[in-house]
Amino acid sequence: MKNKILLILGHSQNDSLCAALADSYALAARAQGTEVRELRLGQLKFDPVLAMGNRADQALEPDLQAAQEAIRWAEHIVLVYPNWWGSMPALLKGFLDRVMLPGFAFKYRQDSMFWDRLLAGRSADLIVTMDTPPLIYRWLMRAPGIAQVKDGILGFCGIKPVRVTLLGPVRTASVEKRSAWLQQVSRLAAA
Repeated sequence: MKNKILLILGHSQNDSLCAALADSYALAARAQGTEVRELRLGQLKFDPVLAMGNRADQALEPDLQAAQEAIRWAEHIVLVYPNWWGSMPALLKGFLDRVMLPGFAFKYRQDSMFWDRLLAGRSADLIVTMDTPPLIYRWLMRAPGIAQVKDGILGFCGIKPVRVTLLGPVRTASVEKRSAWLQQVSRLAAA
């Protein structure tokens, strides 16, 4: 069990199923004696647009500076977010674009096609809600958004292993099913 967990809510609303899942995870982890810090992206003040790409420095807002410090501090990172259009919400993508920068999350080697993974030694959980049945998303659609986050972002920066929990379909889920998901996430946090 990791002792320092950073929980990132990638949904903009605090009254969402994702927020309830994040709360359940945090509560169960704290009950195990784990220190948990939380970032609720809908409450942070930052421009999600990486205006110049990586061609020029873009000053980080205080909330993003604090987010980088929280990532440095964490041993385990938990991302809770909905799958919209096959991937993460724009708010979460913008957050990752702005925070996971060269020199912080990775560093290209001079005169080389390789890079250093500056966030190695951390692990992660992805807890993702969706209206698509998870089996269809995983096997027919090949889980494009999961590959993007797990491999293209976290893995690129050295964060592994990354466990994935897909919950859905949300749109037709009964109260009992949603309650079961909250319990599932609590067990995940306690494991």
